[in-house]
Amino acid sequence: MNSEGAIRLAFFAGTLAIVALLEVLAPKRPLTASKPQRWFINLSMVAIDTVAGRLVFPLLPVGMAALSAEKGWGLLNAVQLSEPLRITLTVLALDFVIYLQHVQFHRRPLLWRLHRMHHTDLDLDVTSGNRFHPLEIIISLAIKLAAVVVIGAPPAGVLAFEVILNTTAMFSHGNIRLPLPLDRWLRLFLVTPDMHRVHHSVIPRETDSNFGFCLPWWDRLLASYRDQPAAGHDGMTIGLKEYRNPDQLTLPRLLLMPFARQ
Repeated sequence: MNSEGAIRLAFFAGTLAIVALLEVLAPKRPLTASKPQRWFINLSMVAIDTVAGRLVFPLLPVGMAALSAEKGWGLLNAVQLSEPLRITLTVLALDFVIYLQHVQFHRRPLLWRLHRMHHTDLDLDVTSGNRFHPLEIIISLAIKLAAVVVIGAPPAGVLAFEVILNTTAMFSHGNIRLPLPLDRWLRLFLVTPDMHRVHHSVIPRETDSNFGFCLPWWDRLLASYRDQPAAGHDGMTIGLKEYRNPDQLTLPRLLLMPFARQ
């Protein structure tokens, strides 16, 4: 798929623009930290993470899917299924893998050292969905590459998943006020901003819930779903209690955070 990069960039830029506009038109919460500083950090992480992933891995997930198809590796390459069904199964399976990965990044102390950077954002908006440490991205890519091989995921399915994951991650972190009936209906099929915002609460039992980025079903099936924050969306505090000072949250300090003392 020679156009993979262009497709992903187009969806990234389009989603960023649309969600950012919705945040201006219908914000859920007033911002508490400097938006220019946060946007600089979060969008810088996009560039740093992209370079890190390409330096470490000679093949990215879509390329690995093409190689797996050529070699006949994986479950879906061992059976005869229609292409739409193969793509659907790929999206479902990879989304479940990312859910399980996210749970482990919260429960394993060494992995939490990497992932906690994502939770240090003092506000949530469209850029927060891209705030990940490059070491976490490298581990996530390794897990995804292995999953692609085991599943035997078709290249089109992997590309669809990558686009869906990035799009929904930006949407679910958006500072958007959705009408309550619309939110209730949407979260039957999709992780909504109100659903995911609970995950960014400063209260640990709320931080350790609602792990899904795209599909909400895994949280419900595996008992990690929490409907609302205890303090309500307007009253909840976002972030981590250990990191409330913006001076702690500069780009260099965030990159060094995994190596700092707890």
